[in-house]
Amino acid sequence: MGATTSQVWIEAGEGCDFVRADAIVMVRLDKTGRLTAQLRDEAKVSVMLLEGSPGAHPPGDFHRQLIRMIAELADSNSAQLVGARHEGGAWRWVSEPL
Repeated sequence: MGATTSQVWIEAGEGCDFVRADAIVMVRLDKTGRLTAQLRDEAKVSVMLLEGSPGAHPPGDFHRQLIRMIAELADSNSAQLVGARHEGGAWRWVSEPL
């Protein structure tokens, strides 16, 4: 990711914590719908970005959608916040300027 990626932040968990996108080295979506990100540090800390829930799983490519959105926003000149939303039975990533 480029140097401007540091301006993209992702809501983690319940939206009370935020992770800088350029700190992420891996994302994982498990069978329960839980989305976690491994951070770039020696301790290999993982952060939950989205809690899994029965019946309301995000699509199987939801982590790929996040990567795509980060790549697109990395080229913008403003700081952006990205978060997962479940509305009308569908999951999607939304962004907003900071």
